[in-house]
Amino acid sequence: MKKLKLIIIIFAVIFLTGCSESLLDTTPYNAIGSTSMWTTESLADLGVNGVYQTLRQDYVGLNRWYFDQESSTGMSRGATSLTNGNIITTDGLFVNYWKQNYEGIHRANAAILNLPNSTMAAEKKARLIAECKFLRAWFYFNLNQVFKGVPLYQVPVTLDEANKGRETEAKIWETIVTDLTDCINEVNLPNIYAKGNANYGRVTKAAAYALRGKAYMYTKDFVKAEADFRSVGTMGTSLYQGDYKLLFKLANEQHPEMIFSVQNIATPGLGSVTQFYCGSRISFGSCWNNYLPNPDLVDSYEKKDGSPFNWNDYLPGYNSMTPAQRSVYFLRDGLTAAEITTFTKYGADMTKYLPVGNEERVRKAYEDRDPRLTAMIITPYSSYLGANGTTPYTYTLRWPYRGFDTAAPFDIKTDTNTMFYYLWRKFVYEGTETPARDYGPIDQPLIRYADVVLMLAEAINEQGFKEEAVTFVNSVRTRSGVVALQTSNSALPTYVGNQTALRDRIRNERRWELCNEGVNLFDEMRWGTWKDKKFYSGNGIKQIWGTLTSPYSWRGDYIYNWAIPQTEVEMNKNLVQNPGWIN
Repeated sequence: MKKLKLIIIIFAVIFLTGCSESLLDTTPYNAIGSTSMWTTESLADLGVNGVYQTLRQDYVGLNRWYFDQESSTGMSRGATSLTNGNIITTDGLFVNYWKQNYEGIHRANAAILNLPNSTMAAEKKARLIAECKFLRAWFYFNLNQVFKGVPLYQVPVTLDEANKGRETEAKIWETIVTDLTDCINEVNLPNIYAKGNANYGRVTKAAAYALRGKAYMYTKDFVKAEADFRSVGTMGTSLYQGDYKLLFKLANEQHPEMIFSVQNIATPGLGSVTQFYCGSRISFGSCWNNYLPNPDLVDSYEKKDGSPFNWNDYLPGYNSMTPAQRSVYFLRDGLTAAEITTFTKYGADMTKYLPVGNEERVRKAYEDRDPRLTAMIITPYSSYLGANGTTPYTYTLRWPYRGFDTAAPFDIKTDTNTMFYYLWRKFVYEGTETPARDYGPIDQPLIRYADVVLMLAEAINEQGFKEEAVTFVNSVRTRSGVVALQTSNSALPTYVGNQTALRDRIRNERRWELCNEGVNLFDEMRWGTWKDKKFYSGNGIKQIWGTLTSPYSWRGDYIYNWAIPQTEVEMNKNLVQNPGWIN
């Protein structure tokens, strides 16, 4: 069913896209003209599927996970223009983020205008219009959370007509809320689609309530946000209660926790690419570890009893050592004389090296931790089921790397064998689960219920500390095997007794729960914590023990408002650049 739906999308792309460079050009080459595009039900279906197809654009939906590498929870092994502080107004991030979302807006506008004239049942017509209003709201939501006010187009325009100035941030949020309210009020839009339904993946009321609640969070209307997030819970959604790691596997991708997602299938051009960029050389297809978990994220995961993790508890004196000195704890057992010489020169404190038991000693630091840590991240001396060709093998993350791919000791090989990084498990396939490294079948979640539940707790807490908010946080914690928070015994590490303490807990829960899903960066920007969490002095791309390979550089507080692409400013003289951006 999913395959058939996405094959239809391919035809929609043929109809709706062409060779024109303008993102608002309404007469692309090789496309059916607007007067005939919507005349029949079959063509109208293709037109709407073309709106959905925009979700397959990198920054709109398909690869939203990328943005977490710009947040405090992830990192790119090569410094990006955003993190090294030299990003300018012509950067491809700004240009493509703007262009891709406006492409979706244009398609949605065409559908909303023309669907009333198509020949189909009134009920279906109403549902499709509601779906397109949600999608338009999604595209504007993406734009508004970073640019803070953009031009507002709600009907198709020609290139000459695409000359509006920016509306205020508040006006765009208002418009998003209006579109989503129309969706919620549409009786023909279902609450959710059950697993296996032919329409699974299409917009639902649960998604509309969730996105409207998120919009209210930006406007700090926490009462309305709370009401919407509560409504999501009445739509048939639920938290997955099985082995947490399996939530992100193919067997559970249509679980009621997944509210809105990009539909992927194992077909070239229609699958996920997380394997390609978040895997390793021994992941099926021989992949690249371009995007990595940040050691700060790993160190932040609590112990199962809710107490904070501290390296000194496992390796006395660790925190006072230099990064080079403490690298000794991550060395494999049985080093050769040559290896000992190499790491002595590197600066490792080899007086603390154990020829037998070095691996076991550091491995204990990852045991008895929040199970989400090892479900999402490959930690030192843990195993991973990879593959060489079509043959699966079990590998172990050891340092230094010795190899081999098809023989003992079966070390995990990476593109960075001269450095030691954490690796993602989340959205990286095991064995031969996927037919290729660049088109995996796992859907990309855009909104899931755990995200909603934690935002519900946040909305309640921002109105004042309440026990109920703690209960909602616990529903996410306990399903993964972590001890619940409590408000009665201040002597326990799980105690929370005020709004500030719970706010910090909620923010950490979102980092731990939603990492590598494209949520964390926008959370950090919304909270105003991005600078402190990502760009603090001494932070950067770093190895497991903290040695920097490239520092981060904060360009300025104005970067919380992204630059309007310079190409757009030059084409549309009514656009006003965000303060602070001069090139």
